[in-house]
Amino acid sequence: MMSRCEEAFPVRLMCRLLKVSPSGYYGWRDRPASSRDQDNARLLEQIRSIHAESDSVYGSRKIWEELVRRGEGCSENRVARIMQTACLQGIPAVRRWRGRKSGHRPDGLTNHLARDFAITEPNTKWVTDITYIRTGEGWLYLAVVLDLATRRVIGWSMRQSLDRELVLQAVLMALWQRPGDSPVILHSDRGTQFTSVEYQAFLKEHGVVSSMSGVGSCYDNAVAESFFGLLKRERVNRRCYASRAEARADVFDYIERFYNRQRSHSYADGLSPATYAESLSKSLN
Repeated sequence: MMSRCEEAFPVRLMCRLLKVSPSGYYGWRDRPASSRDQDNARLLEQIRSIHAESDSVYGSRKIWEELVRRGEGCSENRVARIMQTACLQGIPAVRRWRGRKSGHRPDGLTNHLARDFAITEPNTKWVTDITYIRTGEGWLYLAVVLDLATRRVIGWSMRQSLDRELVLQAVLMALWQRPGDSPVILHSDRGTQFTSVEYQAFLKEHGVVSSMSGVGSCYDNAVAESFFGLLKRERVNRRCYASRAEARADVFDYIERFYNRQRSHSYADGLSPATYAESLSKSLN
């Protein structure tokens, strides 16, 4: 405090009021930084860089994991202390489950997934869901399809109307990226878009096995819900979109540039979903 106020107040006056000896203050001020302080300053530069690259999203744990991957031997608590001193923080998680009208599960369909989210082979089990994004022109609806093995968004669609075409386009995009035509399970909740006759017929035509959650069981589709939580917390809730076009461009940037290709994921061994998908593909081949 005295160092910051040197230009505003006489040093000896501050020393007298704070009961500090002038020689002690000058000795402290002119003393070279310790090796620990120098190392903290070096770490802070890397922390600022990682924090900026994540669009100020990463907290101490994510930044610590990235530092470890870069070969730094520091603890998570140390990173947290340095960030707190530098007034750096990530985006805290807030869990909110938002319900919407459920449809009747068609006869013969069951929950094939059964909350088994630990999948190791890509393109065997997918999940899909829909969320809402507020804009100055009204709602923008987003449907996504994620591969459970990599947590990568392999299909997405955005429209201003909440209809079957929204989910069909997202699934179609995922199918275009699927190598071969091996059977795949696609899990969803009981939204009316997923229970519609057209949607179910589309899945059968393309060799996709439909799986559906139980009534009011949001945890049955937890991976999709978790992705939407990240999207809202790390990007959408930090913006004010004047138009649907603006929101569409920003969500596209989050999914394709940041989440799929840059954001580290704990399930993917700390890699981005796209990088993890490439490593899995190489290991399987």
